[in-house]
Amino acid sequence: MGNKEFIEAFKEYKEERLISHDELLGILQEVLESTLRKKLGIERKKGKDKDPEAEQPEDNFDVIINPDNGDIEMWVYYEVVDDDAEDFNPNRQIRLSDARKIDPEAEVGDEISKEVKIEDLGRRYVMRLKQLFDSKLTEYENKQVFDFFKDRVGEIYTAEVNHVRRKAVYLIDDEGHELVLPKEEQIPSDSFRKDERVKGVIKKVEIHNNKPLVVLSRTDNNFLKKLFEQEIPEIEEGLITVNKIARIPGVKAKVAVSTFDDRIDPVGACVGIKGSRIHGIVRELRNENIDVINYTDNEELFIQRAISPAKVVKLYLYNNDKGEPEADIYVKPDDVSKAIGKKGVNVALASMITGRQLNIKRYEENAEEDIELTEFENEIAPSIIEAFRKIGLDYAKSVLEHDVDYLVRRTGLEEETVREVMDILREELYD
Repeated sequence: MGNKEFIEAFKEYKEERLISHDELLGILQEVLESTLRKKLGIERKKGKDKDPEAEQPEDNFDVIINPDNGDIEMWVYYEVVDDDAEDFNPNRQIRLSDARKIDPEAEVGDEISKEVKIEDLGRRYVMRLKQLFDSKLTEYENKQVFDFFKDRVGEIYTAEVNHVRRKAVYLIDDEGHELVLPKEEQIPSDSFRKDERVKGVIKKVEIHNNKPLVVLSRTDNNFLKKLFEQEIPEIEEGLITVNKIARIPGVKAKVAVSTFDDRIDPVGACVGIKGSRIHGIVRELRNENIDVINYTDNEELFIQRAISPAKVVKLYLYNNDKGEPEADIYVKPDDVSKAIGKKGVNVALASMITGRQLNIKRYEENAEEDIELTEFENEIAPSIIEAFRKIGLDYAKSVLEHDVDYLVRRTGLEEETVREVMDILREELYD
């Protein structure tokens, strides 16, 4: 294969793989130089075997590629030595008699240049050249794909279903790039057919088996956030901010929003007239129910909004014995099921979005039949009464409905003290 045939053979890569002329020639230059080093026995240390202080062997060749027509010139430079020189290196030296066939005036110590054609490399090296070129081109393409998607992590992306597997769905975008939607990143009710267009958020990009692996997600909170940005102009324009999201994919989500513009109702803007804006998002998420609430830095008020539709009667914030934030929320008996929600979903999401473990408690409405703990100050020390009040227990019945171990753990009081208090309260209420 001659130089011209070689160039013609590789011109197809530019058209097939959409690589620019300059990039193609750059890769070609690199692989030609690498192949020449291999043929000339120029070994270069790489990676951990490389001594940073050791000099790399010098190249004794030039590879020149004409950028206009792609013509290749390869020149190897040899030192002229005597015909009977010892330790002769044919890759770097040329005997005087051979040198004078090229230049009749050559002398020992001169440098002689000799042009090398593609066919002069030999079949083995031409094959190596092709393989290396293809490998470098694939490496280049993989890097381009990796960089393209790495810059889009967190963005919504749409691709077509190529094939469905038990553990993942594989998709192809309009440019022919493959993406994967793992089972754990799918909404439980998701079901896909070949050629169906699927929307998700790019969760991460990794290198797997030397190829970029682009992972799409439909369960990530960021997917819901990006859908809000797409459907609600005020969010995209920065007038409304999505502050927090809690989500059980395919079941329910709570989204906290706020605005700096008093003229805008952030919740109303997100929901739209008769739910017109939120409906598109709900459909995309396979009918996932979405509660939109007003965000506030006031933690107690935010918890009350998060536990909606239940109405909070009393609320106590504290850290448990492990230092973890909790809150006891008292609601009327009719609101207990609302606060907890079906299968505990409402309170679970409220806990997620507030960052506190929320404990739903029944508020005793018949307070007139109960007695406030402060009425027992003659029999119970004020500091002990305060310990109970700090955990939301203001009335005698609210103390007695708990067991001793719970009260000891929550109040930090001695077991004997707790038992004495409970005896006093029982005697007053029931004797």
